[in-house]
Amino acid sequence: MIYIGIDILAQASFYPLFAFLFGFGAVIISERTSQKGLSYPSVFSRRLLILLFMGGVHAFLIWHGDILLNYAVFGFVFLLFYKKSGKKLIGTGMVMTLLFTGAISLLYIAGSAADGEMSAPQNNVPLLQQSMEIYQNGSFSEITSERFKEWYKVNNPGYSIILFLSIFPLFLIGAGFAKLKYLSEPAIHKKVLKRVFMASIFSGFAIKLLPYYADYTYFYLFLQDNLGGPLVSIGYITGMALLLENKKAMRLLRPFSFVGRLSLSNYLFQSILCTFLFYSYGLGLYGSISFAGGTLLALGIFILQICLSFLWLRHFRMGPVEYVWRMCSYGERPSIRKRKEGDRG
Repeated sequence: MIYIGIDILAQASFYPLFAFLFGFGAVIISERTSQKGLSYPSVFSRRLLILLFMGGVHAFLIWHGDILLNYAVFGFVFLLFYKKSGKKLIGTGMVMTLLFTGAISLLYIAGSAADGEMSAPQNNVPLLQQSMEIYQNGSFSEITSERFKEWYKVNNPGYSIILFLSIFPLFLIGAGFAKLKYLSEPAIHKKVLKRVFMASIFSGFAIKLLPYYADYTYFYLFLQDNLGGPLVSIGYITGMALLLENKKAMRLLRPFSFVGRLSLSNYLFQSILCTFLFYSYGLGLYGSISFAGGTLLALGIFILQICLSFLWLRHFRMGPVEYVWRMCSYGERPSIRKRKEGDRG
């Protein structure tokens, strides 16, 4: 039951959310650089190069499931689109998603007609056992080598096209929302947000349930992740924007904002902590925790991050990684410490 709940509610519905927010943030940065009289392409390109470096360190020395490298590379493509209107950005993103999903669906259907129904994916048990043995007992160099192999499986030139078409349209949709002020002025756009919320949340969950009430095949799993996941994500975003119009809800959900304000720092912190917990050069718990135990561990880590983020933000304006990122992007040291009462200036 825990697996099914996570599969429906979370799986493939959070990476689209972060991709959406990346595009949303890119537009916010373009507006701020314009106000300061700076060149947006120059500033944004520096941010992407720094993100590329961080992603490389993260992917090859910490965790192979990194997303920062992809965001950095795809971000350069975004520079070709950022001047378009909000409606064009959203429309382009939607068309790209539908064309990608439709093309892959036709390939699956054609393959099924030729060879019979595609069955559910099967894990390669020997490879999984080999990988588990390396992470449990291997040296740092052996783990680094295995980490690169696993990163390359989903980041090779062929699969990178699929990654791009899965992620980049959400950049554009997020950027479109930012330009149209849908989230920054939710009271004005309440009708639009309600319509988008209802349409995306119901259609998204219907598609995400396909493998459970239709058939557990590659085709339905593809639709679940690449169409259902992003739709549910848009539903979460618009639903949250509407919910936060309520002051009581805003106060109740405020602790989550602490983590969000330190999003990049928390992302890397979580990877470093889990590397220590699971790999052989840490506690070596890889493969020894049940699915339920892993779920509880994830919740515990997130609660820890809320507390640490709250304590950090009592004294500082931004996270440590965010500070370095901003300093290198703009070529100047921003103020990081909060001024105490009585300080001059």
